[in-house]
Order: sequence, then C-alpha cells, then structure tokens
Amino acid sequence: MIVKEEFLGRLRKIFDLNLYEVKVWTALLSRGTSTAGELSNISDVPRSRTYDILESLEKKGFIVMKLGKPIKFIALKPKEVVERVKRNLMKNAKEKTKRLEKLKDDDVLQELSGLFEQGVKFVEPTDLSGSLKGRQNLYNHLDMMIRNAEETITLVTTAEGLNRKLEALMPSLEKVKKRGVKIRVAAPIDKNNKKIAKDFKKVAEVKNFQRTKARFMIVDSKELMFMLLDDEKFHPNYDIGVWINTEFFAQALESLFELAWKDMKKVK
Repeated sequence: MIVKEEFLGRLRKIFDLNLYEVKVWTALLSRGTSTAGELSNISDVPRSRTYDILESLEKKGFIVMKLGKPIKFIALKPKEVVERVKRNLMKNAKEKTKRLEKLKDDDVLQELSGLFEQGVKFVEPTDLSGSLKGRQNLYNHLDMMIRNAEETITLVTTAEGLNRKLEALMPSLEKVKKRGVKIRVAAPIDKNNKKIAKDFKKVAEVKNFQRTKARFMIVDSKELMFMLLDDEKFHPNYDIGVWINTEFFAQALESLFELAWKDMKKVK
C-alpha cells in the first residue's frame, strides 16, 4: 500500500494521531477487514507495535474488533469516524473543563498561586515582557489583560481585526465595563464592519480611525501589547505580538494616541 507522506501528515494533524496510527488506519481502510499481522506487513509498522496501535485506534473510535479467531479488525466509514472523534473531543473537553473549574476552590490552585506570588517578588517590572506567536495565543493574552483591567482599556485595531475581536473579547469587555472600566476602541469603520462597531458601542466609546494602520492595546496606562504584522498579509498561525508591562512606554504611547483620538469621528 502506497500512501503519500503529505496525506499521512494531514491526517495526523486533523485527527491527532501519531505516524504508526495513521499508517495502520489507512492500511485497514484499504482492506476493509484484516488481521494485525497483515496490517503490519501492509503498513510497514513493526509487528510488536501493531496490536498496541490497533487497541489505541479502537479506543478512539476509528475501528472495531471482530469476534472470532484469528482476531480481525474492521474499518469504519470515514464519516462515522469523524462523528465519533467529534463526540469524544466534546466529551473530553467537558470533563477537563469540570476538573479545571473544581481547581478554583482546590488547595492545588492556592499552592500554585503562592509559588507565583513568591516568585514574582524577585522579578523586575521591566522583565515582565514577552512575545507570543499565533493569533489564538494573542487573543488569549489580550483577554487576560482585559480581565485584569482596573481603570482604562485602549484598543486600536484594523477593520478585519474589529470583526474578530467582537467574538473573542466581548464577554470579558462586558464584565469589566460593569466594574466601571473605561473602554475606548479605534478602528477603520466601513460598510463591512459598521454593525460590529455599533455592537462595540454597548461597552465602549468607538471612533473611526482611518489615518494609519495599527494593532495594539493599552491597559491602565501601564500594560501594553502590540502586534508586529499586518493581519491581511500573514496567516493567523504566524501572527506575532509583544507584551510589555511598563508605565513609561505605555503612558508615552497613550499620550500620542490622545492627540489622534481627538480628531477621530465617533461612530453613530
């Protein structure tokens, strides 16, 4: 059986399988039903590993073991496999979420927090900085910054960025708004995102910023995160951001932003 490495690589990423698993699975798909020995020969997977791999695939819902001797394995329709994998992922996600929720009142979290608070005492404020890669990581960090905000949030983004941030950040923005945090949002407003801009008005003062293209957020005039790349030209996985905890730079950038903010038009 000849299956292109590129195709196997895609299957590994899509279904979260290792190389041996995708080789044995595709070998079984090509036969419909087969023994472990036959699959070992077809897939070039060591016979000593084949039974473990088949057992793993069975637990994940990719195959079924046929009763009788010799033991054979049956391939399931790929559509059925997709549905089973989806259900398993949802079930595992719910279970992990429940475990993490329980940690809020657990001694483990208190001990971890104690370790962090002890360690952060020895960190200089200027050392609290770092880079993040991948848009999801960027949004996770932006969301954390928003949740920790006490007084102000200044968010500057692109036209497309405004659309994305409504879904990613709105729940946290709504919560801090209720705490009295002042929120300002600036972005290029056009016919494609005007409705989104109006949705943002529920929690923030929104203005049309056409003068230049920028992507950054300032929290409490002391914490800053800015993105280095044009979101229209780079894939989300390659997006890069820099986070800095420094009043000196954050206040300087916010002062410059104030000048531009006065000239911007409010979204009606």
